[in-house]
Formats: sequence, C-alpha cells, structure tokens
Amino acid sequence: MYDKVLSYHSEQSTEDALKSIVGKIVFTNGCFDLLHPGHVDYLDKARKLGDILIVGLNDDASVKRLKGEKRPLLPLADRAILLAALESVDYVIPFSEDTPLQLIKAVKPHTLVKGGDYTLDEMIGKDYVESRGGQVRIIPFLEGYSTTSLLERLQNL
Repeated sequence: MYDKVLSYHSEQSTEDALKSIVGKIVFTNGCFDLLHPGHVDYLDKARKLGDILIVGLNDDASVKRLKGEKRPLLPLADRAILLAALESVDYVIPFSEDTPLQLIKAVKPHTLVKGGDYTLDEMIGKDYVESRGGQVRIIPFLEGYSTTSLLERLQNL
C-alpha cells in the first residue's frame, strides 16, 4: 500500500516516478479530509474513465489554508494511507500548493476529473489537459455525503 504513495518535490521527479505507467491516466485531487462513501463512489467512477487513477492530495498546510484553522482532521500520512488502501486508487501524490496545476502538468493526465460541486470553468488544469487532447469530466456526488455535512452532524451529537 505504501508504494502507492509517491513523493512530489518537482515536476521532473514525478515524471521519473511515473515513467513506468502504461495506459490512460485519470487525475483528480482534493483534501479527502474525512473519507466517506461519497469519496469512495467518486473515486470508483473516476477510475473507470481510464487505466490508472492518480489522486493529488493536498498537504496539511494547504488544507488549512483552503478549509480553515481546524482542518485537516487527519494528518497527511493518514489521509494518504486511507486513499492508497482503496482498490480504485493506483497512486497518491501529496502536493503543497493551493492548486494542483503544477502536479497536473507533471502527471500529464489523459482525463482530469472533479466532483459535482465544480463547474468546467472552475476546474484548475482544464485548459492544460484539453490543449494536450485530453478530456475533462465532472462526476456527480453521491447524494447525502459531504465532509462538511458529516462534521456538522458530529458537532450536533
């Protein structure tokens, strides 16, 4: 499982690590702060769009910048292990930037995927992937699941 978590320090090192990958690469990214059935469903559907699913995972500092001081709930290593344990996920690559654009350029995916709370115009990396002949897809969320709603339910216990 740990061999599914790659280090991302530079575009070149990621390219070197991914050279052995054969097939159509699907890329998605996120914080995955509290893994739930909605995430599992989303990642399963994303994986079916290609041969390899790579998940860009926001590191702890970027989650804090994006979600607030009380996040992440789980540290990067724990979130990476949980994602890597999923059958649908082939590789997890942590990144520290607020957007995954540099990682997308390093991975060079054939398909870029985001969840249903995004529009095509909001997708970071859309122009890059399409300029290389790739596809951009939005996958609807499984109804009733979101990290925010789960946190609200926990706070009301």
